[in-house]
Amino acid sequence: MRIALFATCLADAMFPRAAIATVQLLERLGHEMVFPEGQTCCGQMHINTGYLGQATDLVRHHVEVFEQSGCDTVVAPSGSCVGSVRHQHAMVARRAGDGALAQRAEAVAARTYELSELLVDVLGLSDVGAYYPRRVTYHPTCHSLRMLRVGDKPLELLRHVRGLTLVDLPNAETCCGFGGTFAIKNADTSTAMLADKMAAVIASRAEVCTAGDSSCLMHIGGGLSRMRSAVRTVHLAEILASTETGR
Repeated sequence: MRIALFATCLADAMFPRAAIATVQLLERLGHEMVFPEGQTCCGQMHINTGYLGQATDLVRHHVEVFEQSGCDTVVAPSGSCVGSVRHQHAMVARRAGDGALAQRAEAVAARTYELSELLVDVLGLSDVGAYYPRRVTYHPTCHSLRMLRVGDKPLELLRHVRGLTLVDLPNAETCCGFGGTFAIKNADTSTAMLADKMAAVIASRAEVCTAGDSSCLMHIGGGLSRMRSAVRTVHLAEILASTETGR
């Protein structure tokens, strides 16, 4: 299969390993990966803060880039960004009065997948040949859980990773408190929510906390680092790309 990588701007600017691991994993599984170089921010940040007009050009650009990629499938290591593409892009286009763009956005959205969705639902995989000898707990991010409804697909993939001990995260479905600009505009509330999430991670006695969104891992990892906790945060793609040989 020929698959286009939607890297996301957070991966591009701060956490490239998640995008690189996505490519490494899918290439190891025998797929051809394409990186459309014209891609930019999908506009989620603008949409979530109410700047729908300003987001319209970003939606249009995103649609054009992935229409021209020559790929029938698009993957992103981010439930948050895939959620925006699938649930917000066509709405933004319609509010701008551009019905044709809305239809094109829906077509791109229909073939855009979060990584665990692509692996389990499209490729029919549970075991991707990964090896990761660590105690790991999984945080289900809000967008993947509530917008995309990926369910236990990430857990199914983690259960098949050789050497990995998967441990339960207490109150796993509770938000970590990030929420993009929510953490900035509601800092005290966000900090309290983060404290609860960090307490749960530490209580799990995991060595690693993983998730499908770098944004939530950034929030959780930053808090754990300030606590001088030994628990690391690692994106799900990095764990699935890891093998016994290190390749």
